[in-house]
Amino acid sequence: MAQPASAAVREPFIPLAPKSVEETGLNMGFLVDLALKVMYFEGYLSGYELAERMALPYSGVVEQVLEFLKREKLCEVKGAAGFAQATYQYAIAEKGRAMAREALDRSNYAGHAPVTLDAYRRAIAAQPLGQVVVHQRTMRQALAHLVINEKTFSQIGPAVNSGRSIFLFGPPGNGKTAIAESIGKMVLGEAIYIPYAVEVGGQVIKIFDYVNHVPVDPPKTAKTPDPRWVYIQRPVVVTGGELTLETLDLVYDDTNKYYEAPFQMKANGGMLLIDDFGRQQVRPRDLLNRWIVPLEKRVDYLTLHTGRKIEIPFDVLIVFSTNLAPRDLVDEAFLRRIRHKIEIGNPSFEEFREIFVRVCAARGVPYDEDGLRYLLQEHYVKAKRPLRSCHPRDIVDQIIDIARYRNIPPALSQELIDQACAAYFVEL
Repeated sequence: MAQPASAAVREPFIPLAPKSVEETGLNMGFLVDLALKVMYFEGYLSGYELAERMALPYSGVVEQVLEFLKREKLCEVKGAAGFAQATYQYAIAEKGRAMAREALDRSNYAGHAPVTLDAYRRAIAAQPLGQVVVHQRTMRQALAHLVINEKTFSQIGPAVNSGRSIFLFGPPGNGKTAIAESIGKMVLGEAIYIPYAVEVGGQVIKIFDYVNHVPVDPPKTAKTPDPRWVYIQRPVVVTGGELTLETLDLVYDDTNKYYEAPFQMKANGGMLLIDDFGRQQVRPRDLLNRWIVPLEKRVDYLTLHTGRKIEIPFDVLIVFSTNLAPRDLVDEAFLRRIRHKIEIGNPSFEEFREIFVRVCAARGVPYDEDGLRYLLQEHYVKAKRPLRSCHPRDIVDQIIDIARYRNIPPALSQELIDQACAAYFVEL
């Protein structure tokens, strides 16, 4: 397991449930609009159900909102499932419907209540990526399923501990993406709290999503956590050719009228992997220039469609993975700002053999030393073809496909190896 950065015991961050409307950081007008939109879409709701939809405590918060709605004749009590007011069934009144439609014209957001931008900043600062320290034993466990030489292995650990930036480069098919994803999933294994959404000047920025975030059970505590926050594994956000300068800023949904957080905001407290760097539609230099301020200052600036700029934390281990030579992508000034540059080169013959043995065992194909020797001599040495770490997996899979079609057991025979290589390799 990753260890805290210092011997001092850090009090774990737990966002506490608000006890009043004031403690939510949101004004009554925002909460009333949110409640009306939820009721407009849902129909009949009890007080408890409305509190669940809004991700706010009923006592002291939602009950105050409902009192306001009843007093202004925006909702009506239609029944009760018990004696407690929280079990009363509420329905939106005609006056409330008109007000809900006006609120929907401004924003269709009707999910969990957001937190303030200040609360989000404090949360990221209280759960820093820098408090995670990786040791050799942890790293070996995390990368045990990969065959990596000692030189490369000795570079990866310090790079991860920096919590800053890593530039992985080298020929395709040698495991750059696999290494980065393994670091994210197994080394950055702690969990943190992030909000479902953030509110800025009445605008909503949606942060949590099930694609990039993995919820886990929160630790047991006597304290009552704020339901507007979700406990997740430190995020590992992967983006590739779809990355543009526009997707690195707030993405405004013209239809729903709220924002989707950009990749780096979703990755706060974890890792952002920019895979296949240099293949994006935008020029690499323009993309890299976008990262200069965040990498140096550890803050980022995002722009609302109104033109207002907001400052957000940039506590991200950013990993650039590319098949292209660094000199063809970036200049010396930018490379200086990237803490760690690690080349993931071609495997040696011994490493290639180890990968082949592991793949055969995993696929249930009998390993044969003579078969591998034939493969190397005929399809690598004679062909002057470089070794790639992905080749054993791909060639064995080709052999399995051919054997299944011919209804024979897969084996590292010369015939099947030749047929597999003929189908797999293309001379460029």
